[in-house]
Amino acid sequence: MDYKKAGVDIEAGYKSVELMKKHVQQTMRPEVLGGIGGFAGAFSLSRIKDMEDPVLLSGTDGCGTKVQLAFVMDKHDTIGIDCVAMCVNDIACSGGEPLFFLDYIACGKNYPEKIATIVSGVAEGCKQSGAALVGGETAEHPGLMPVDEYDLAGFAVGVVERKDLITGENIKPGDTLIGMASSGVHSNGFSLVRKVFDMTKESLNTYYEELGTTLGEALLAPTKIYVKALKAVKEAGVKVKACSHITGGGFYENIPRMLPEGKRAIVHKDSYEVPAIFKKLQKDGDISEEMMYNTYNMGIGMVVAVDQEQAQKAMDAIRAAGETPYVIGEVADGEKGVTIC
Repeated sequence: MDYKKAGVDIEAGYKSVELMKKHVQQTMRPEVLGGIGGFAGAFSLSRIKDMEDPVLLSGTDGCGTKVQLAFVMDKHDTIGIDCVAMCVNDIACSGGEPLFFLDYIACGKNYPEKIATIVSGVAEGCKQSGAALVGGETAEHPGLMPVDEYDLAGFAVGVVERKDLITGENIKPGDTLIGMASSGVHSNGFSLVRKVFDMTKESLNTYYEELGTTLGEALLAPTKIYVKALKAVKEAGVKVKACSHITGGGFYENIPRMLPEGKRAIVHKDSYEVPAIFKKLQKDGDISEEMMYNTYNMGIGMVVAVDQEQAQKAMDAIRAAGETPYVIGEVADGEKGVTIC
């Protein structure tokens, strides 16, 4: 008896590391010390020392049951983008710059090529956000997970000057709410998605005119990373007073998180076109509108609050960064929460 016969292939682990190195290398920043394969990822704080009052920010998350679609479609090159996005968007939401990222892949069996493909997506997410992929772990769990399945999670660290922290404390009535378009369902609500749609390869590979693509491609579209857009708004001289990453819990849970007591967000449903994937999901699943807004991003992945006078400048900066902005509402006095009308 040996470890391989027990279900853990150490040689496959070595091969995975070799195959992923080229992807990891593309994410390097000057602050990274050493390369992949050490016991810890090393990141120099020399630049941070020059900051006036640096605050470290961290985020950790996974992709939820969206990975089930990757299994069925046997498509594993974008799920890593989702993992990075869920972490770095939270850091950017507080005004921070992501510095580095680590991933954790748990699998039933280590197939080196598949693991390297997953990591290629992680590396792409890191490139989009400017974070270095400084390390990670691939763990084989024979007997605990099916051999063809895996789970993916990640952890990111960022930094921000204390004076630039986005806290929502200075938000006031009349401030403009700007929403940035999502790419689709992103990485939340897939337990409900999997109840509504048939999770078979045939079903997911079916083309729908209203979607302009197959159902699977629409659902698997990677989560948008808003780091560069938020940075562009800041560099344009616009003060972001509050920011909300629309993840699990949709509008009703996430938008109030950016508000202080006594302030209410008013969101106008007709301020933008809800993407077709949400309309199909609502119709096919017979889901109430309230539940849709309480579960999904409904086409808006990030919301920022800015002074009304700076709204146009913020919109221009977001467009210049490659994202699509909409004025979706305003801030008012009232019980903390959100009104969708």
